[in-house]
Amino acid sequence: MDRSDARSPQVETARILAEFLEVAITSVVFLKGLYPSGAFERRRYMNLVVQRARHPQLRDYIHSSVRSLLLFIQKGLVERVAVIFSNANNVPLERYVFQIMVNQSYGSMVEEGHLEFSLRSFLIKLSVSKSLSKVLPQGCRWEITAYFHSLPQVNTSKDAELWIPTDTKQWQQPLLITPIKSMSSDSLSVQLYLEHPSLLEENL
Repeated sequence: MDRSDARSPQVETARILAEFLEVAITSVVFLKGLYPSGAFERRRYMNLVVQRARHPQLRDYIHSSVRSLLLFIQKGLVERVAVIFSNANNVPLERYVFQIMVNQSYGSMVEEGHLEFSLRSFLIKLSVSKSLSKVLPQGCRWEITAYFHSLPQVNTSKDAELWIPTDTKQWQQPLLITPIKSMSSDSLSVQLYLEHPSLLEENL
């Protein structure tokens, strides 16, 4: 990668977005209360108090998952990143979905401050969104899942080898979608929303 590519708008946008996603995913996991509060510590990010995982395995899972997407986000291959909470039978109960679009034709300098200000509002909204989500039963599990526009070639990147097909079951009925926050700029668009199974699905 040459210096001009390292400074490309897509590279800069993806870097800022990846940092945000790491914090936002941690915030979602903290919000759901699957771990004791002592598993997290308060840190400051974008001039906000946010949560950071203290347990090395939890922190590394979130960090490595997001970082392994960085190259694919730069290239516009990632459509959505979801945090999926499922029951013991791998049936999803709730999904927090970040739908992202990095503008591949944008060629101007990225205004980092403006972009971070827009993303900061997602963290504020997340912190007060608990009433929109469901209380999860005991024995739930969760995972980070990425949805690609096209599958990355394994032989072109070691990061591609980290992503395998999920065994989490899919909902068969139309979803209930609750928007949380969205933003759009010349270089980046992000939507955050909650997905729940329909009442019909829950009764199947």
